[in-house]
Amino acid sequence: MRTQDTGRLAQSPIRVLMPIMAFVFMVYLNIGLAMPVLPLHIHQDLGFDTFVVGLVAGAPFAAALFSRLLAGRFTDQRGGRDAVVFGLSLAIASGGFYLLSMAFSKERMVCLGVLVLGRLLLGAAESFIITGALSWGMGLLGPSHSGRTIAWVGTAIYAAYGAGAPLGTLLYHGYTFTGIAGVTTLLPLVTLPLVLSLPKAEAVKGDHVPFVEVARQVWQPGVALSLSGVGFGAVTTFVSLLYVARGWGSAWFCLTAMSVAFMAGRGLLGHLPDRLGGARVAMVCILIQAFGLFLVWSAPWSGVALAGVILGGLGYSLVYPGLGAEVMRRTSQRARGTAMGTFTAFFDLSLGVSAPALGWMAGRTGLASVFMASGLLALGAAGMTFHLWRGQDPAIQHPEPALVP
Repeated sequence: MRTQDTGRLAQSPIRVLMPIMAFVFMVYLNIGLAMPVLPLHIHQDLGFDTFVVGLVAGAPFAAALFSRLLAGRFTDQRGGRDAVVFGLSLAIASGGFYLLSMAFSKERMVCLGVLVLGRLLLGAAESFIITGALSWGMGLLGPSHSGRTIAWVGTAIYAAYGAGAPLGTLLYHGYTFTGIAGVTTLLPLVTLPLVLSLPKAEAVKGDHVPFVEVARQVWQPGVALSLSGVGFGAVTTFVSLLYVARGWGSAWFCLTAMSVAFMAGRGLLGHLPDRLGGARVAMVCILIQAFGLFLVWSAPWSGVALAGVILGGLGYSLVYPGLGAEVMRRTSQRARGTAMGTFTAFFDLSLGVSAPALGWMAGRTGLASVFMASGLLALGAAGMTFHLWRGQDPAIQHPEPALVP
């Protein structure tokens, strides 16, 4: 790509990222469609209990966790666009298994088994697509825009989740789960031409970076992300139960307000990690999140809890972009995909472990204690992030990758 084109991209990051955000939105809309109706399909249509519902719903997260490293290595070797194309292929296959499962709707165990295979493929697809998309965006814009890339791509994800829930509900009630299966097969297919039409950032050539070296650079931001992520999981999982237990009415407005605050933080403040430093921004945001969690814990009425949830969503919005920018600053570009895959695995692990642990705590010490514990863990994350910020080596800066048409 010519030098003037490189300058144009550097001056207009939103124009470069908009197509990537568009296909990420399409992919995660595909995921979001099934989220509100999958439990209904398994419990009401197939007749399985809530334990099975939880297993099937959680299958993609397990597959994503175990495929993160593979997705990262693939991205480093082949480039972000190839990783996204491979992920879309897996997503198409996932939709195909959804459709195939409906052919065995009268044999519920076979139907469930085929559906689980589709869910596992979906988790692996998500891993390749998001790792490839983030690496692709950073490759086009360069490391100086890593925080903005993570923030804006993440905004597309949560917007897709928000749109997917009502659309999936309408599809399910109008066309049963077969309608969901059909759309989740078609959406990745129609997204492929968009992806293939976009310029790619070529994989950075060089010697293979050992995983041990990548892990050494990533583990501290990753642990901080895990500790902060417990609070996010606590709100999304337990705030509704807290509202019911205290007779505060429906919690839907509370969760919607958190989502709006989260997306506003990503959209309006996503440039701050690149401008002020990822670790510094993440530390401040984690402290805001912790304050919000303590407000929910001590809330005497619903208004205080609502304020706490909004502050928690706003604070958490830049934790992943801030710490992700720190990961990119510390890691060689030859291992960018592996680094982001490993870093994101900490988030998967956090949600997977914290949900049952906090549920156990809530049953013994009350629902409010979940938010106190999450706030304390967030303070621990802030301490780790402060250490990252104060220990930064300004000499660690990696050159921008070559841009190719």
